[in-house]
Amino acid sequence: MGVKNLWDILESCKKTLPLHHLQNKRVCIDLSCWMVQLQNVSKSHSCIKQKVYLRGLFHRLRALIAVNCTIVFVTDGSIPAIKLSTYRRRLNSGSEVTQDDRNLQNVTSLRRNMGSEFSCMIQEAKVLGMALGIACLDGIEEAEAQCAVLNSELLCDGCFTSDSDVFLFGARTVYRDICLGDGGYVTCYEMTDIERRLGFGRNSLITLALLLGCDYSQGVHGLGPESACQIVKSVGDNVVLQKVASEGLSFVKKKRSSKKQGAVSKCNNNKENSLDHDMNVNGSEHDSQRDDQHLQVIDAYLKPKCHSADSDAVHRALAQYPFQRAKLQQICAQFFEWPIEKTDEYILPKIAERNLRRFCNLRSTSSDLGLKLPLHKIPVKCPVSKISKHRKVQGRDCYEVSWEDLDGLKTSIVPADLVESACPEKIVEFEEERAERKKQNQRKTRPKKSEKGSSVTEIDLKLQRLLLDIELESSSVRNASFSSNVEISESHTAAPEVDLTNQDLRLDPKSSDDVSCNEVGPSTAKSEVIDLLSPSPPRQSRIVSKFPKSNGQCIDVIDLSESETDVSPEHERKARELRLFLASIRDEIS
Repeated sequence: MGVKNLWDILESCKKTLPLHHLQNKRVCIDLSCWMVQLQNVSKSHSCIKQKVYLRGLFHRLRALIAVNCTIVFVTDGSIPAIKLSTYRRRLNSGSEVTQDDRNLQNVTSLRRNMGSEFSCMIQEAKVLGMALGIACLDGIEEAEAQCAVLNSELLCDGCFTSDSDVFLFGARTVYRDICLGDGGYVTCYEMTDIERRLGFGRNSLITLALLLGCDYSQGVHGLGPESACQIVKSVGDNVVLQKVASEGLSFVKKKRSSKKQGAVSKCNNNKENSLDHDMNVNGSEHDSQRDDQHLQVIDAYLKPKCHSADSDAVHRALAQYPFQRAKLQQICAQFFEWPIEKTDEYILPKIAERNLRRFCNLRSTSSDLGLKLPLHKIPVKCPVSKISKHRKVQGRDCYEVSWEDLDGLKTSIVPADLVESACPEKIVEFEEERAERKKQNQRKTRPKKSEKGSSVTEIDLKLQRLLLDIELESSSVRNASFSSNVEISESHTAAPEVDLTNQDLRLDPKSSDDVSCNEVGPSTAKSEVIDLLSPSPPRQSRIVSKFPKSNGQCIDVIDLSESETDVSPEHERKARELRLFLASIRDEIS
């Protein structure tokens, strides 16, 4: 719980930071607070049976491991004597409890986390943490007090807890919540912001606990947070505890009375009388017993029972422990019923990324010291073997990399800025290999200039031959009526000579249309027989082709088709399209 309404008072100092903010930091975790948060998410019996709270803890831890955040679990110890009355009220749902001293002594002699279902949850969390290389520090009394001591002694960079009284124990940086969605973020409160914006130091916060109520005190009845803040500010952080020690809480009555000068209504008089009664019960300077109680509360916050910074317990907790892969696989199989492959898939990429961040820190530290060594001369081997691909993950530049000496993991995806900081040489190698592959692909697809000229010449010759074949094909179509043309007959016997003066050979004009011209004559001489009586036909060009004879000689064959445009229009269209297509190919090549 902590101090009543304190989180509301500190709302203006809350900051939401990305999870990456915890990179390379060490944080202490109040394990009881985390387990309560995770248990509240799913309180059903089935969720508890399926260890949903433990799965939530596992995913939180792997997210912190990936950013190389060193984690220390801190658990509660014995219940402080000053907190017994509050603890008894909570156990009995807020009702008043009347027990004899013997029973009270039995409660104080027991550790808080023994025998209950919640203590079993804490033990499971500790076992899971040890498999991940996370140490646990068992506190003497309050876990948040131990976290605050480690933070104030600069042994950790912050504390994870939801108990607001951690500031009263001396914490400087507190992370109240953590969320893994949307890239992950944490809610952070800095004591420097509280001092600057609100004017509250540690002494002022302890006084607010006395006025508003906390685990150690019930507070002043009828006093709200706004009035309490105004009263504490008016006194000042440096002297407020001295004032409480010397006057108790009677100064609260004086402060309120000074603001109510003049006419006072009956309602205000009743409130004042009620406050006077509370002062007489809780904070009157004449009540020495109450004064002693206030001093005990102040002393409990200023001098909590914790392990000192130089104790063996703290040294053991701050030591670095190895990741136990086989142990984690066994735990996940027992608690979550996960196969080995699933456990490795969840945790190994995070372990690899953490190793790369540690290597990056080593190079950065060496560089700060003026020792800038090339990659191959660094005593610690680079975790990255090579970069395989460039990728985009949620709009962020990343690389898919191969890992050195990491069993069970060959490749995974890591942020590009991390690779650039840890091993920029690997990026240079990757870019050079990619450029070389690109050049090789260009050589395969594009010929050289010398080869290009010869290939163009060859293609031109092929195109010319193809066009010539098209023309020949067109000619063959025109000669399709070869059977109706003049036939040439050759014989070994001599043909009779024709006497042009013979009247019997004169052709009848009426039958001139049925006469065809033939090429006749002996094998040794050639002559044409022409109808001289018929009117001369109009001169037109004829296609003459050579027809080979069996004896090796050639004869001329005249195409007597009626039209020179006997080629099919469809054929002409296809030929024209082919010419255009071939011309376009020639243009592209040249």
